[in-house]
Amino acid sequence: MDPAAIFQIASIVGLFILISIIMWAVPVRLWIEANTASVRVGIGSLIGMRLRKVSPPAIVRPLITATKAGLDLDINELEAHYLAGGRVDRVVGALISADKASIELSFNQGAAIDLAGRDVFEAVQVSVIPKVINTPKVAAMAKDGIQLIAIARVTVRANIDRLVGGAGEETILARVGEGIVSTIGSADTHAGVLENPDAIS
Repeated sequence: MDPAAIFQIASIVGLFILISIIMWAVPVRLWIEANTASVRVGIGSLIGMRLRKVSPPAIVRPLITATKAGLDLDINELEAHYLAGGRVDRVVGALISADKASIELSFNQGAAIDLAGRDVFEAVQVSVIPKVINTPKVAAMAKDGIQLIAIARVTVRANIDRLVGGAGEETILARVGEGIVSTIGSADTHAGVLENPDAIS
């Protein structure tokens, strides 16, 4: 085979590989998408994300959503949260919901709640619309030896400021269960509990 033809084929293959690497390293489509949405993200920032093993769409798309919703977020904060193992899209969704519901929630608060293992988006929803949770069946015995089985419905509303380190759903259910057992156990007769179930609350 002619050496010139081999060189041409090798050049075409090499050029194709080079273009593929550039297309992977520089998400041009995402850059165009961001700039079209008035989110100024440099090509260098996107390449830097790739080198730091950060998924550019996981940062840029939530940033576009936040910008469209009127929030001013820093791309470096979003990236830092991603690298810390946080869910950027959930935090941004929570910030948008909080903003629309006039609830004060900073990015740092939302990130801290997310990194604590709580669903920050759900927490904002519950602080706006209280959530009703049902306890499992709780068996307790009154002083007259009759066992009662009770189920309670508990309405909870999240307090964003006290969410980190506060009681979760399981803790609330456990405390309510303890209260039911204590109330029924201190009743003289089971009939008294049945006649006045509000006493359990």
